[in-house]
Amino acid sequence: MSISSHTRRMLPWIVLGIVVLALNLRAPIIAPTAILPRIQEGTGFSSAGLGLLTGLPVFLFALATPVAGRFITRLGAEATVLACLSGVLAGTVLRSAGPPWLVLVGTGIIGLAITLGNIVVPVIIRREVPWEQVSMVTGLYSAMMNIGSMATLIGTGPLAAALGWRWALVTWGVLALIGLGFWIVLIRLRVRREGAAVQGAEEASEASSGPEASSEPEAEQPWSQAPAAFRGIIALLVITFSGQSIAYYVTTTWLPSYLADTIGLASASAGATASLFQISALLGAFGVPLLAARSKAWTPVAIVALLWLSLPVGLLLAPGAYGLWAITGGIAQGGGFTAIFSIIARTAGSDAQTASASARVQGGGYLAATLAPPFAGWLNTATSGWTAPLLLVFAATASFAITGLLAARRAGRFRRGGAGAREILDADD
Repeated sequence: MSISSHTRRMLPWIVLGIVVLALNLRAPIIAPTAILPRIQEGTGFSSAGLGLLTGLPVFLFALATPVAGRFITRLGAEATVLACLSGVLAGTVLRSAGPPWLVLVGTGIIGLAITLGNIVVPVIIRREVPWEQVSMVTGLYSAMMNIGSMATLIGTGPLAAALGWRWALVTWGVLALIGLGFWIVLIRLRVRREGAAVQGAEEASEASSGPEASSEPEAEQPWSQAPAAFRGIIALLVITFSGQSIAYYVTTTWLPSYLADTIGLASASAGATASLFQISALLGAFGVPLLAARSKAWTPVAIVALLWLSLPVGLLLAPGAYGLWAITGGIAQGGGFTAIFSIIARTAGSDAQTASASARVQGGGYLAATLAPPFAGWLNTATSGWTAPLLLVFAATASFAITGLLAARRAGRFRRGGAGAREILDADD
């Protein structure tokens, strides 16, 4: 069996591993948001403490992302996955087992562990997934994170009512335990099969006298050796993902309040409408790969950009159709994530470049995600209305549109070389 056929046989298991990992990359930090009053009652947290509990992981995404990139480069993708899932499991247990300070320590460990997962998944997709399937697997990854979030939002409340808030949170550690077990088995299987494949290749090489019998492994190209054009694409994607993150986190945080103040919806109705924004992300996550397979590279980004812009423009000009804008914005947030990280996986020249690029893009985006919701809240208070916060979302989605289209157009000029290199097809870049 050749190494390439080995890779094809392993691909379904690797994709399943990505799915299991993705279920653990948002669920642990979303679960507490469903039962904040119970947590406050049990810990004595102030409102600021609750804000730290929900905001700390996203802040750590921004703060620890550069370290995560170096971690992956030095120790490898598989070790990083195991570290991620072990950290999620340990943090989940600690968060549910002790006094308030330990709740925050456990939350911090979860945030650091998920940061590793955020960076390593694009590396695995770039390394393992065939070129034509990158967008589809990235969309599946994005969708599974949303499904994990929705499952915890739906299930944590009933679990807390039946078992108490601590047991409700620790129950979701089962997902990390399953993921850890799956990846340990997957890594062992991979090592065993790769050993057999390499042995077979060596035997075939010894039996052949031609110089073409041996194959060289892909050269590992660090960020310092990345082409200037590739660095330019990543710089654009930093702004694109920042716009995506600002729009997503401001909408997630403040849409229910907007609906209550502007439309007069009751809390339950506002929450149900806001949930459309989350659920619709699945359409975007799977829609972008389908478009990418049948159109030019920039087309999915252009459609996602229009859908993103429809959210703030629609809420400003036609607030009565709030349900429609929640759906179009939700499709955009799922599709935008998929489009951005598909571009990284398609254009990076090595695992090291993928990790570095992903770290830069996510570091900038999650820093914006940390700062934008409080700023939007301040704008609401300062102006006594929601026009200014919606203009902030409009500016973010406009930046997504401009820089995302530029990045997609430049990425479309790249082609994948045999050793992982990328070459510019047009000379005018």
